[in-house]
Order: sequence, then C-alpha cells, then structure tokens
Amino acid sequence: MAAYIPVPRDLTRVKSKVFFNLTKRQLICFGAAALIGVPLFFLLKSSGNVSLAALGMIIVMLPLFFLAMYEKDGQPLEVIAHHFIQAKFVRPKIRPYQTDNYYDVLLRQYQLEKEVERIVFPEEKPGKRNKNARPSQSETAERN
Repeated sequence: MAAYIPVPRDLTRVKSKVFFNLTKRQLICFGAAALIGVPLFFLLKSSGNVSLAALGMIIVMLPLFFLAMYEKDGQPLEVIAHHFIQAKFVRPKIRPYQTDNYYDVLLRQYQLEKEVERIVFPEEKPGKRNKNARPSQSETAERN
C-alpha cells in the first residue's frame, strides 16, 4: 500500500520547523511561558492549594500560548492587536470624505465659463455696438 503525503499548493504558507515540529516563534513563546509559569506554580503551591497554583499558572501562561499559536490571514496575534488598537483608539472615529461628483464638476466649469464670458464680453448698451464685439445671445437668436 502506498502512503500519500499531503503537499500544500501555496508554498508561501509553509513555515520552517526548528525543533519538535515547532517554529522558532512557537519555541520562544512556549519557553517564555515555561520560564514565567513554572516558578509561579511553585510559588503559589507553597501557600498550600495546588488547584489554585495550577489555575494561576494557566492564566499567566495563556497569553503567551495565544501569541505562539493564533494566526489569522497570515498575521500573528500582535499584528492583529496592533491594527485593532489603531482602528479603535488611536485614529479618529470620523473620517471626513467628500466625493467629487462629475456632474457638479461640469456645473462648476459651466458657471465659471459664464462668469468669464460676462467679464470679457460685457453687455453693451443698445445702439452703441462695436464692430469687433461679439454678438450677444439675443442677436444670435434673432438671426436664426
């Protein structure tokens, strides 16, 4: 019988294992948890209650286990926590955003062109028309 070994299709998600099939990150976090949790267990055990000592050790070691194991969308826990803190506490809640509607842009452009035309080609009094002056809109409409 042949044994099949699953090979992941996305090789970027494969992490190199260092020792006991654990990554370097996991080894560091588990080692730090052991360095903090085991002395705490013996310190709390001296008070007489072993169950309380074990519970205290678990509570202290649990955040380091989460740091070692939890990963979402390829990001470790501290990166996710950093993004969460940035979004909830550091950055402003209201971010003003103004759209630039294309119709409003065209309308503003039309109004500016009308204002320029009014300044450059002022309305002249009837009867005193300059030869080089541009005909007014009413004169153009009368011709048509």
